[in-house]
Amino acid sequence: MIAYDTAIRGAFFDIAQVADSADDIARHARYLPDGVLFIAGGHIQALLPWQEGEQYLDPHKGYSDQSGKLLLPGFIDAHVHYPQTEMIGAFGEQLLEWLTTYTFPVESQFSDEAYAKEIAEFFLGQLLSHGTTTALVFCTLHPESVNALFTEALRLNMRLIAGKVMMDRHTPDYLTETAEESYQQTRALIQRWHKQGRLGYAITPRFAPTSTPELLSAVRQLRQAFPDTWLQTHLSENPNEVAWVKDLWPEHERYLDVYHHYGLTGERSLFAHGIHLEDREWQCLHETGSAVAFCPTSNLFLGSGLFRLPACWQHRVRMGMGTDVGAGTTFSMLRTLGEAYKVGQLQSYRLRASEAFYHATLGGAHALRLDEKIGNFQPGKEADFVVIDPAVTPLQQLRISRCKDIYEQLFVLMTLGDERNIRETWVNGERVWQASASSIG
Repeated sequence: MIAYDTAIRGAFFDIAQVADSADDIARHARYLPDGVLFIAGGHIQALLPWQEGEQYLDPHKGYSDQSGKLLLPGFIDAHVHYPQTEMIGAFGEQLLEWLTTYTFPVESQFSDEAYAKEIAEFFLGQLLSHGTTTALVFCTLHPESVNALFTEALRLNMRLIAGKVMMDRHTPDYLTETAEESYQQTRALIQRWHKQGRLGYAITPRFAPTSTPELLSAVRQLRQAFPDTWLQTHLSENPNEVAWVKDLWPEHERYLDVYHHYGLTGERSLFAHGIHLEDREWQCLHETGSAVAFCPTSNLFLGSGLFRLPACWQHRVRMGMGTDVGAGTTFSMLRTLGEAYKVGQLQSYRLRASEAFYHATLGGAHALRLDEKIGNFQPGKEADFVVIDPAVTPLQQLRISRCKDIYEQLFVLMTLGDERNIRETWVNGERVWQASASSIG
């Protein structure tokens, strides 16, 4: 017998274990065209073919019939800025000018608790309605922004990692703090929120240009005091940014050397972008167990450059996918994967569907050191998943009807799909969003 609270029938696709190469991903891919998932206490008990699992169903409990739908592990967004939700699609600048023109003025509003709460609730609603169940999130400099986001995520029982942005130079006066203020506020937030429910805290220096040596020293102290927290920041996104770092930190030969000098690389460190890295930096990321986030829509929108996905495999560096809203132009991981494919094409790299969905699920969990908890349908994992209708438009219906196998279907989903394909999102064994209700909670 299988003890369970909930059973769901449908088609299932996941990657059974962490992979060492794109070919390895394909070997570990698992597809059940007709299966049944058993859930108890927010965790997966079993995933079985329907003919095998049907015998374990309790007639008094019934099951949710999602026949014709495809169930995937919940998407993992490895880099996103919730305060930038309202400025998505801001026109006409590259990174540094974009920050000054749009980002900093918008982020100044988050000292208002009511405003932060409003945007936090909207942001998490967007994640869930797009099938994202876990995210690594930048808040603003204001503790109010962190409190608002974590309060709502805790209510939803989401596995969410986030942190207050830390910055003490080269920002407007209204967004500048001292290193000591940043240290004290971050420490208090860690003590309040880290490991509450499924929440995790990420120490969050914005990037090297907005950090003094004193601030990065404070980050190092926090990292040492709370070694099971995460660290997130930006790295080598834009050529002008890279040149600026060289001017600001002449004692360090490379951009990553700045972070490494202060002990900020490591197994729970994730660096967003990494477009313009030198081989030595890739090697440092590998040696320290650090990870990177590939943010294709943002990189294209700001004209930052083309991320070299094959370099991750070559140097054995963990990688997750990031929407990077609001420079990124969508919350949809499906659309993000479609843009990642195009970035690969421009560099003669063929991103297969199995690899793409790996990076958005188990690969992202691996990058965040969460692959023992989320990322696939293995027994014991937390039951975060998404129910997808692969054919919600006439064009999709036509195209899917011509597909030969699940891999072709997944490729069509990531090139023609978007948030309209998301029918339900489940978090910790509970349905928290469904298309018909258009609401969460």
